[in-house]
Amino acid sequence: MQSLEEVWRSFLEMAHSHHILMSSVLGVGFGYILLRQWLAGSPVRSQARMDGKTVVITGGNTGIGKATAQELMKRGARVIIACRDVAKGAAALKDIHTATRQKNGTCKLLDLSSFKSIRSFVDSFLQEEKKLDVLINNAAVAIGPRLESSDGYEMQFAVNHLGHFLLTNLLLDVMKKSAPSRIINVSSKGYELGRVNFDDINSEKEYKAFDVYAKTKLANVLFTRELSNRLTGSGVTVNCLHPGVVYTEIGRNVTKIDFNWFVKFLLNTVGQALYYLFANTPQQGARTTVYCAVAPEMENVSGKFLSDSRICDLLPHAMDADDAERLWHISEEMVKLRKQE
Repeated sequence: MQSLEEVWRSFLEMAHSHHILMSSVLGVGFGYILLRQWLAGSPVRSQARMDGKTVVITGGNTGIGKATAQELMKRGARVIIACRDVAKGAAALKDIHTATRQKNGTCKLLDLSSFKSIRSFVDSFLQEEKKLDVLINNAAVAIGPRLESSDGYEMQFAVNHLGHFLLTNLLLDVMKKSAPSRIINVSSKGYELGRVNFDDINSEKEYKAFDVYAKTKLANVLFTRELSNRLTGSGVTVNCLHPGVVYTEIGRNVTKIDFNWFVKFLLNTVGQALYYLFANTPQQGARTTVYCAVAPEMENVSGKFLSDSRICDLLPHAMDADDAERLWHISEEMVKLRKQE
């Protein structure tokens, strides 16, 4: 039988071990909170209003686009959600109206994988609208098996680059008349891994989903820089940005790739858990887009890449003026921009 002293010593040891465990748990929890705050970045610094402004957001029915639409509508903007699923767009608009108590918005059909749909959207827009203050090229598809658009182009490149290239060019005249106006391209730091193979621009010879996605994000940057040069003196600015790693539907096609069973298991378990624990919310991911759209100090800034609402240096291959110009001319031919004009 233990003595009173031994019982007391055992109690103290147990209390000490539990104290260490509790301290460790609290320390990990506090560290996680700090890490999440750091990953989330800074809130939007500008409180500027958008009353009287007309904004088009592609893919505004979900994720970052929906969060952006909600914030801009809350600031008084008239927001046009352009998306390929008008039923989901209408539902998103209803949610936004409820959250903001504003009803200054609408939803229009736009399928960025179809040049016919893009031209139809623009024709309708120009018939109904007199100005366009902000165009936010937000929609994207990511990392799935190789598919082709209705025009015969690899789907990621068609939606993420070519669709927005055509849409933007067709809206340039009304944006020049609306100046000062802004174009915002949602890119990604994934551009750093991207390379444009001009000899296989449609990824027919080789298709690696992750590489192609990175290529499209690089294309967003090159497009931004070339367009900025072409818009000098017009009163229209164009910038691109990295929204952060955001928990949205964009990665839903990853598990459709023909990985082996072990890789699929990791993606569906560990990958999803890490994604959920550390990715930002759509509202946090929308902050830099909102900043680019509303901040007075961004009115005359053009051709830049932003992350966490701050201008960042680009890697050399994203600043290659020859590549940017070459991509522009190839894109013109692919979307038949000159032929139609």
